[in-house]
Amino acid sequence: MQHIDIVAVGRVREQYLRDGINEYLKRLQPYARVRILEGPEGKIPEPLNPARVEQILAAEGEGLQRLLRPGAYTIALDREGVMLSSEELAMRLADLALAGRNNLAFVIGGTLGLARDLLEAADLRLSFSRFTFPHQLMRLILLEQLYRAYKIQRGETYHR
Repeated sequence: MQHIDIVAVGRVREQYLRDGINEYLKRLQPYARVRILEGPEGKIPEPLNPARVEQILAAEGEGLQRLLRPGAYTIALDREGVMLSSEELAMRLADLALAGRNNLAFVIGGTLGLARDLLEAADLRLSFSRFTFPHQLMRLILLEQLYRAYKIQRGETYHR
């Protein structure tokens, strides 16, 4: 069974998102052990200059880095990353399991994204779209896609 950490900046504030997240965490229990780890979220001042952006990203990145399990296969969610279909994600997860890579970490940045060093250190940079999604909503989208991937792997009907 794979162990998946979702390492994310900040807390989810909206109840409807927390409800959806909890639903998919429950649905994933037969397939993987999933936990959500939350790192600190930097305050974003107005006006925002490039130097301050880098400071915030660096601080958030350090917080996320501390939460990563040593040796985990790290997947950074990044708009500029590779795009996979649901079926390709299912195959990628299965391939990782077959290779003995059962500790995975999906890293979700905050409002400003992820620090460059985290992106560069990731084993995979994964894009869900060229669209920008709110980082709190991204947790729910990721969990749903993980659930879909495991259902696809087992030939179960959810993904149709």
